[in-house]
Amino acid sequence: MAMKLMIVEDEQRARRGLKNIILSISPDNEIVAEASNGRSALELIKTVKPDAVFTDIKMPFMDGLTLIKEVRKLGMDTKFVIISAYEEFEYAKQAITYGVSEYLVKPLIMEDIRNALDAICDKKKSDNGRISLSKRYPNVHPIILKALKMIENEYFTSMNQKDIANNLGISPEYFSGLFSKNIGESFVHFLRNYRIEIAKSLYLNSDIPREEIPFKVGFVDEKYYNRVFKNTTGMSVGEYIRENCR
Repeated sequence: MAMKLMIVEDEQRARRGLKNIILSISPDNEIVAEASNGRSALELIKTVKPDAVFTDIKMPFMDGLTLIKEVRKLGMDTKFVIISAYEEFEYAKQAITYGVSEYLVKPLIMEDIRNALDAICDKKKSDNGRISLSKRYPNVHPIILKALKMIENEYFTSMNQKDIANNLGISPEYFSGLFSKNIGESFVHFLRNYRIEIAKSLYLNSDIPREEIPFKVGFVDEKYYNRVFKNTTGMSVGEYIRENCR
């Protein structure tokens, strides 16, 4: 599957090297834009809407993590691959909470980039087969439409009601009432059910190991996940797989 890609890196030689590697792996992929800092990258992302962005962490004007946060605030489902030096690893781990697809350590090698591209492509295919929440709830308040887009893009992170409300510029209390009024259930209940919905799809349509799926959809405790899954579907994970994978 061909993808529109963007490279954000303040060193010109590094940008050129990454571009050459990506195109040598798959000439079908298109590098639609390049930027040397996060601020310029943000404006380009709004315009060219790439499928995925390879971005360095430390850059002038706006660093890579801030860039990702700003894109997420816009409700865009752009995939990100973080590139950083080894000593920045602890800092880069924050990127997990922003829904980063892959994390690569310099110096980059072809195999790492190939694996990152494959992971992005698999995620894109999975996303394409998912029902859009905005289509499922077309007549809700514009604020709630933005919230639903955030849920679609960040369900696998540690997102919560307070964070979404802050990103939307409203109080958590107002958001809570507005969400329940428009959707018919609480944000917490809706997010939990949505995560289970995604998990069910992954069990049937992906090659992700069964034991990894709870964490891929935003749960941090497998026992709690199993309890929620059974309460939601009426069957255990094993029973669900046996019933639907015949």
